[in-house]
This record gives sequence, structure tokens and C-alpha cells, in this order.
Amino acid sequence: MVIKPRIKGFLCTTAHPQGCAIDVERQVSYVRDHGPIDGGPKKVLIIGASGGYGLATRVTAAFGSGASTVGVFFERPATDKRTASPGWYKSAAFDRQARQAGLYTRNFNGDAFSDGLKQQVASLIARDLGQVDMVVYSLAAPQRTMPDGTLVRSALKPIGKPFSGVTIDIVSGEIRPVSLEPASEQEIDDTVKVMGGGDWERWMSVLSDAGVLAPGCITTNYTYLGSEVTWPIYYHGTIGKAKEDLDRAAREIDSRLGSIGGTARVAVMKGLLTGASSAIPGMSLYLSLLFKVMKQAGTHEGCIEQTTRLFAERLFGDAASAAGTDEAGRIRMDDWELSDEVQALVAERWSKVNQDNLDTLTDFDGYRSAFMQLHGFGFDGVDYDADVDPEVPMDLVL
Repeated sequence: MVIKPRIKGFLCTTAHPQGCAIDVERQVSYVRDHGPIDGGPKKVLIIGASGGYGLATRVTAAFGSGASTVGVFFERPATDKRTASPGWYKSAAFDRQARQAGLYTRNFNGDAFSDGLKQQVASLIARDLGQVDMVVYSLAAPQRTMPDGTLVRSALKPIGKPFSGVTIDIVSGEIRPVSLEPASEQEIDDTVKVMGGGDWERWMSVLSDAGVLAPGCITTNYTYLGSEVTWPIYYHGTIGKAKEDLDRAAREIDSRLGSIGGTARVAVMKGLLTGASSAIPGMSLYLSLLFKVMKQAGTHEGCIEQTTRLFAERLFGDAASAAGTDEAGRIRMDDWELSDEVQALVAERWSKVNQDNLDTLTDFDGYRSAFMQLHGFGFDGVDYDADVDPEVPMDLVL
């Protein structure tokens, strides 16, 4: 099969296995080049391990700390008519690299919201690892089946009043208006159920009851708060309510982990193009502006740079400290993004950008390149005209 990108709206429905493998190889090389992480974790569970910050965390833990890793994700394998999802290819590539390095790796492909999968993961940890010293929750899902069987869906909407803004077409680069009506109370509640901290709490409860959390276990949940220019659709919208619930959950989990000397922290990461963020109205413009400013300042980071810095400077070893946390106890990895200098330039250009100066004021080319590379396209060294086998095997527990 000759695999080309097929883009519909903000979605790319194909992925390239060789490009996805190169993406993982580059992340592994970055972590190895930065050397061992002093005091890093040795047995790690990552929930949402197949892309973005979850995959980067798994790479950082494995190749920076020599950790055994268990990854949980929900990805689509290839068929005779369509490619696998990018997360499938990247998880398979990670698995190959980890095994070649002699590292323990196990994968669960299923519904992370289900209690059945939680129990199976806990059983595997008990059997193979005994306990884990780190649990990372990095799940991004549009919907969730609740324990009673009810299906709830998240909504990316403002609260209280309509939102009017712009987005950029990923193919044409055309700036287009976008407007959204405010969310109903039901939509707000459902978004919190899907994207809030309830499932994180449930995971930690199941793992604790199974006795598979090691003394001093650290658990983190990744979030993004954004800047003032994105707040109308983000922090002040339905997503923001879900983010507030993460803070609540972190406090509850942290209290429960006190008996084993463990901690729970929300880590606020910088704005990046991920499978989740590409769907948020207005984020294409903000991120294009942000990339331009931060690249010029020399402070731009991708997922792997963020997770490596998080491990080395905020969570483990002698460098780990309370520095870089806010009044809510969150770890602020978005500090460079939210610097006064960066945000002043972004805000100034936000009000000026139009179709004529898009390429001058923003790094939309960089944004588009990041979008393509999410799906394995646009990497040097890959012949995208060659016939490739879309079926890539992966060893799965489930």
C-alpha cells in the first residue's frame, strides 16, 4: 500500500508506519543524549501511553531511567483497507526499541475507563512487577462509558456566552471564522465526567486496593491551562471545568497516598500540537503564533523535551524541589510559554494576524509540519511513494 495523508477537517485518517517509527526513534535518541535521570522511577504505569505526552513519558521513563513500563491505550490496528492509527504504530515502535534495549514492556489495548481493564492491569503488575513507583494518567478521549453503561461525550464549548474566533484550515492555510454556542449544564457535566479527574481517582483506588503501589509512589496527570487569549474557549469553557476537577482529584488522591508516603500532582504542560489539541477551535492560530515566538526566543519544546525536563528537574533526583509549583500545588512546565515577554508578543500579533501576514507573524508551516508528523508524514528518510505493509504487529496483553 502506498500511504498518503488523507485529511478531513482537523483529522488525518491515515498514518505511515515508517514515519511513526522515526518519530519514536528521535524521542529515544533525545532522552539517551541527555543521559540518565538521577533517582528516576523504575516501574511505571502510563494510562494513555500511545501518543503526545503519554508516549513521551514512557520513552523518558524507559530510556532515561531504565524503567519497566506498562502502557494502556486504545488504538486501531491496520486492516486490508486502511492503515492503523498513529498511536498503534508508535506503540509498536516503542515496544521494539524497548525490547532491543532489554527493557520490560507490556501493552494493553482497550477501554481504560472500564473496571475490567483496570483489574487486569493491576493483576499483571502484581504478577510481573510486584508494585509500581509511578503512575501517569495522560488519557485524552472524546467519550466515556460510565460504570452503569451510560455513554457520555465531552463538548468543546464556551460557558455562559457564545464564542466567536478563527481557525486555520490545515491544508489550505485559510483563516476561517468559527463560532460556538454556549454549553448546556448537561454538556458541562458530561465533559467533566470524561475529561475530569474521576477516572484517575478510580485507577488509583483499584491499584491501591490491589496493593501494587510502592511506598513513595508518585502519580501525575497532565493538563493544559493556556493563556488569556485562549481562555474564552479553553479555561473558561467546558474544558476548564474538567481541569478544575483534576485539581480536586489530585488533592483527594494525594491525601489517600499519604499512608504510603506517596504524592499526586497535576503537571501543567506547555501548548503543543497533539491529537487532542488539534480539535480545539482557535488553538491552531494560538499555537502557530506561540511556536513563532518561542522558536525565536530559543525556548520552544516538544513533548519529549517537556517530559525529560519534568523528570530531571521537577520530579526526581537532587534537582527536584517545590520550585516551579503554583498556589494550587500544580507543577508548572508552562512557565516559559507564559513568560511576560512571550505572551506580550503573542497577544500583540493575535490582534493583527490576517491572511496576508499569516506567514510573517506565525509559524503556521511549523504547526502544519507538526500535524503531519503526528501521523508519520513529513520525515526525512522516508520514501512516501514506496509500497509499504500497513500491518505492523505488536505484542499485547489485551
